[in-house]
Amino acid sequence: MSIKCEICNKTSVVGFQVSHSMRHTKRRWQPNLQKVRAKINGQVKRINVCTRCLRSNKVQKVVS
Repeated sequence: MSIKCEICNKTSVVGFQVSHSMRHTKRRWQPNLQKVRAKINGQVKRINVCTRCLRSNKVQKVVS
C-alpha cells in the first residue's frame, strides 16, 4: 500500500537535509496520514486520509 491520501492524492516529497556544515543528504517528508472509517458512496470503508482533508471536512468520519 502506498503512502498516499486517498482523497487528495497527497504523497511524500523528496528533498535534501542540510546540516550546519552545509552537507546535503537525501530525505523524504511524509504526509500525516490517519486510517479512518469513512462513509463513501453510502458504504463504510477504511481509508488512509491526510489530516488536512479530515480538518476541512472533505471526509465524513463514521462514529460507531
